[in-house]
Amino acid sequence: MARRWLFGLLSIIIAFSGTAFTRPPTVSLQPDLQPVSAPNPPPGPDRFTTVTVDYTAFEWYLATWKGYNFVCSVIFDHEGPPLPADVYKDCSLEVYTTWITQPPCIYQDTNLCDGYYTFPVNSKAAQKEIAMELASASAWISLEDCEPVLSTSTNICESNPTLVFTGQEPLPDEKIIRIEGTYGGAPFDCDQTDLCKFHIPETVENGVPITFWSYSTYGDSSPVFSAQVRVQKVNEGDPDQSYWYVDVLSSQWQGQPVPICSDSWHVFAPVGGSPQWLTTPNQSEDLSSDIPYTYLATNLIQQGAVDASSCPDGGLATDGNVNQCGLERSRDEVFKWQNRFDGLILSTARETGVPARLLKNLFARESQFWPGSYSGVGDVGLGQLTENGADTTLFWNPSFFYQFCTFVLPGETCGKGYMHIPTQEQDQLRRTLVASVNATCKDCPLGIDLDNADYSVGVFAHSMIANCKQAGQVITNYTGKSPGEVASYEDLWKFSLVNYNAGGGCLAEVITRSLGEGNTILTWENTSPFITGACAGAVDYVNDISK
Repeated sequence: MARRWLFGLLSIIIAFSGTAFTRPPTVSLQPDLQPVSAPNPPPGPDRFTTVTVDYTAFEWYLATWKGYNFVCSVIFDHEGPPLPADVYKDCSLEVYTTWITQPPCIYQDTNLCDGYYTFPVNSKAAQKEIAMELASASAWISLEDCEPVLSTSTNICESNPTLVFTGQEPLPDEKIIRIEGTYGGAPFDCDQTDLCKFHIPETVENGVPITFWSYSTYGDSSPVFSAQVRVQKVNEGDPDQSYWYVDVLSSQWQGQPVPICSDSWHVFAPVGGSPQWLTTPNQSEDLSSDIPYTYLATNLIQQGAVDASSCPDGGLATDGNVNQCGLERSRDEVFKWQNRFDGLILSTARETGVPARLLKNLFARESQFWPGSYSGVGDVGLGQLTENGADTTLFWNPSFFYQFCTFVLPGETCGKGYMHIPTQEQDQLRRTLVASVNATCKDCPLGIDLDNADYSVGVFAHSMIANCKQAGQVITNYTGKSPGEVASYEDLWKFSLVNYNAGGGCLAEVITRSLGEGNTILTWENTSPFITGACAGAVDYVNDISK
């Protein structure tokens, strides 16, 4: 991707610029319901206690170099000399300031030195009280009498769907006594129960906002949780039989996982499921392809995996690419190789939520499934990662950053976050990440380290998550709205591919130009004409992957 990441630095700059409802029997929520009176704001979690712990108290003294006069005593709970925080706590500000800034004593006669020195005095068993935050109450959202649709996040119900809220109290001697919330602005209230349910009507295409929380006998409440629920009634071609498709976006959702990035984009996948290129099949065989990839065939012949010696020039044209005879000789091996990663792609998709067919199409476009480097230009692996691409992955996917970082750097360094570690360590992480997906190996069979190739599938999935998050932020920055308010689920993935291929700078330019033409809703059709100049290659790129 290096040849296409023309706006890597700019992409980082862009980033910073009341009718009551009671417990069952279930009641119906009318679509024209208006709030009568808003529920009182819940107090939220308020759970702290103190515990007494045993520890070893170490006592050190500070004394002057001149005359060895006692200055102050420092007591702390760790081995070794006192840390700056220990001296700051137990000594005066003047002493601390002198001690922390003084030069080392280099004279044999310490009376010639200014400042203070430290030395251990005593250690003994001690106890101290530590404040501890207890687990808070929570609440969850689910559906009743509905079935998930395979390979999608959608649920299908044969009757008017029932929304269920369940309170949860983690403390053994306490219990949930009430659930409250709002549905589309109308308050609901289920008293004396940890379960709240009601029928919900059909909604608009973008769904209805919900807030909900639970109260505990502890005297506090859970945090306020949010959700977006969409209900669409369809007859599936049979006018005598209607079904309700239900989708829920919420951190508290207990059901089929929602499509990756839907939550951060605040957008639903299409009713009934995503377009095929954004789906994950049930078995790896459904990912199988049989395409005569010329770049893959060339590499298989060059590495000796295919014997094309009976072909003119050994199956390769004068420019080094496969000729027609070589392509025919390599057909079987090309078929096997382009499908050898299918099982891993499927398991990675299930683990990360990135659609399996999107990953397969991405690898086909980027490398034709040959996981080495591309012509020495810095693009490596199945998805052709560059250092700029690694930078995006580490910055926009914090959970992956921390997981990867701890294999390379100390945990305390990684805990600071990617943008807060020194530049040298950032460079080291980027280079290491790129190297981890580069399967080129001179001493390996076929010149490929298949362990690296297999590992890279997960890295590229996490890279796609990072790009979808960055693309969403770019759209928010330039429109002032959440991505789901201005673009569809499918188009947001296409914009994420623009971000992956050409960079956040190209995406920002395209959005700016489209908005300048008066487009308030961003679609691939009304934005792709503005992908020109150095960014122009992204059009065919997106169209190929989203076929």
